[in-house]
This record gives sequence, C-alpha cells and structure tokens, in this order.
Amino acid sequence: MNLTPKQLKVLRIVRDSRRKLGYSPTMQEIADELRVSKVTVFEHVEALIEKGALHRDANKARSLTVSADVLLPEDETGLDDRDINGDVAAAGRLTFPLVGKVAAGYPIEKFEQSESIALEELFGPRKGRSGDTFALQVDGMSMRDEGIFDGDFVLVDKRSTARNGERVVALLPSGETTLKTFFKEKDGRIRLQPANPDFAPIIVDDCRIQGVVIGVLRRY
Repeated sequence: MNLTPKQLKVLRIVRDSRRKLGYSPTMQEIADELRVSKVTVFEHVEALIEKGALHRDANKARSLTVSADVLLPEDETGLDDRDINGDVAAAGRLTFPLVGKVAAGYPIEKFEQSESIALEELFGPRKGRSGDTFALQVDGMSMRDEGIFDGDFVLVDKRSTARNGERVVALLPSGETTLKTFFKEKDGRIRLQPANPDFAPIIVDDCRIQGVVIGVLRRY
C-alpha cells in the first residue's frame, strides 16, 4: 500500500490512541498532534479510507480504526515505535493485556492496568489452550526456586481448573490473588505451594483458579 509520510503518521496516531485509550482521536486532536489544519487531517483520513487503510463508522464518534491487514513499517520489523513503561510492544505479534500484579510472597489484592505486553508467537494459542492469555507482574519471591522472581512477568492461560503440580493464579476466599503451585489434597482441600522455604503453603477449602502459568519473561 502506497502511503505518504503524513498518512503513516495519521495511522500511528489512530493506532496508538486505540491501544492506550480504547477509542480513536478526533480530527482536531490529530491536527494538534501533527501541527496541521483540521482540513488537512480530513483530507488525509479520507485518502486513507479510500485506500482501505482506515475504517470509520459514519454513525459513531471516535470510530476510526486501522485496517487489520495494514502493517506499518515498524510492524514489519517486529518493533513498535512506542515504549510502554519500558516494555516494547512487538507489533504484528500477539499482545496480551497487563492486568496487574500477583503476589508471590503474601497474597495481595489484584488490580487492573491499561498496559499491555507483546510477545513472540511462542506464547500464542496451542492445542489444549483456551487462547485467552494475559500477563501479570510478579510481586514477591515465594516462587524463587522455580525461577520466578520478583518483577518477572508471567504469561497465564485463562482457565478455571488446574492439575496437580501446575503453577496457577488463584483467587482466595478473602478476595486476594496469589501465584503458587496447585495441589488437590486427599481430604479435598487445596494446597497452594510456594517454591521458597521462607514461605508457608496456603491451605484453603476452596479457591477460584483464574489461570495456569505458561511462560515467564524477565527484563534485565
């Protein structure tokens, strides 16, 4: 697709706005960022729509979206031109929502964030997986002996069940979330086992499995 430098900038602005905010910018906001007139932006947008690079819902505000089959130059190299808190998003690859931190020490209350992590296809959907994968940042050292350290990112396959020995993200009856190894005991209770002798197992009658860890990422 033959796009001008200005048109590429418009696409990046729309793409980044939808990634960060969940909706597209207005014509005026694009104009302000490019430091051009609103009329000029309108011309660029119309040209991009005609080329099939942008889509717009005529009956809905902030509805510009970049066409799924459009690859920007940085997408083709596997790198995005933005850096979210130091985490480089690899466009053209899978991007998972970063929804908060999970305790690998003592349980902490979960929270949501609007960031995301982009990963290689290695962590994409596979046979037997739900395909719904998210990322969490580890807070604590209770899984140290399994190579999961404070500050690491774990990739989690969203599931509601787990097998003995799987590392899980579990929601406790108290409403707190923790990362531990799952074991169903003979008496029916659940043991959430840390991988660090400084931490005691968490024994509960029941808990809600939110997902099973399928990978660990560490940034140096």
